[in-house]
Amino acid sequence: MLKIVYTGEMDPRLCKSVLGETIPALAEKDPDVIYLDADLMSCIGTAKWAAAHPDRAINCGIAEANMVGVACGLASAGFKPIVHTFGPFASRRCYDQAFLSGGYAKNDITIIGTDPGVTATMNGGTHMPFEDVALYRALPGSTVIDITDPAMLSSVLAQCVDRPGVKFIRVGRKQYARVYEEGSELPIGKAVVLREGCDVAIFAAGIMVHEAMQAAKTLEAEGVQAAVIDMFTIKPLDEEAVETWAKKCGAAVVAENHNKYGGLWSAVSEVLARKCPVPAGYVAVEDEFGEVGPQGYLQERFGLTAAHIVEEVKAVLARKS
Repeated sequence: MLKIVYTGEMDPRLCKSVLGETIPALAEKDPDVIYLDADLMSCIGTAKWAAAHPDRAINCGIAEANMVGVACGLASAGFKPIVHTFGPFASRRCYDQAFLSGGYAKNDITIIGTDPGVTATMNGGTHMPFEDVALYRALPGSTVIDITDPAMLSSVLAQCVDRPGVKFIRVGRKQYARVYEEGSELPIGKAVVLREGCDVAIFAAGIMVHEAMQAAKTLEAEGVQAAVIDMFTIKPLDEEAVETWAKKCGAAVVAENHNKYGGLWSAVSEVLARKCPVPAGYVAVEDEFGEVGPQGYLQERFGLTAAHIVEEVKAVLARKS
């Protein structure tokens, strides 16, 4: 069951609350699920449950590379590890362990990197991963997901524990716009068409799905019909959806809360180049490091707003023959 309920309003639930409920539920349902954290259990609401279940939850301390190594060892013994830490530490700090002890050694682990991109806000540039998607896309056999809303988070995490390979889930800890009804099933690797259109296809992921929907509303008032496709699975990408909607609209724009190198823009443009070259553009972080600030300011600072999508759509349509 999948039901789209987008109205532009924020979901009342925090994603950290969903993690705090879903991780214990998965562990209680499956005795092989085990949870590891880098001293951030209180940040996602698992601390109380973990204290009561020391055999199912391990606080590895602020030693993320070691934590991923431990997780891979547990996977080799038949467990299904779920690992959590902040985005930069779940990606660049432990990448060698995820690559070799995880992917190369064929140990199946699920890695959750919270507060990706500008959602790191006041933690600043050191905690603001724009490169995490590019890193994990390059890991053979990996799955890379950028969460759209709390309902998706529940669905995707439940699928990941039994999915082979290294799975990387990027998600903010706070509020997201509500897009899907609670209980919706969102199969990994399958894009979701949120809005149909015939002039331009907007492929978006994560927090940029909401911005894309707002942009489509603005464009409609100006006579432009924009399709919006939720590309939450960045790897494996739903290439059929990209090809179908790019051909139907004859123009494409990608919106992502990542660095433009190696993220969703790269994934989509690779498909366009091979299968259906059309005028295309992106709204993404340029070749820059992050900085401190509220999320609203950061989205403006790095050009990640509905207004920026509208501007890019118009530029792409000007090149459309």
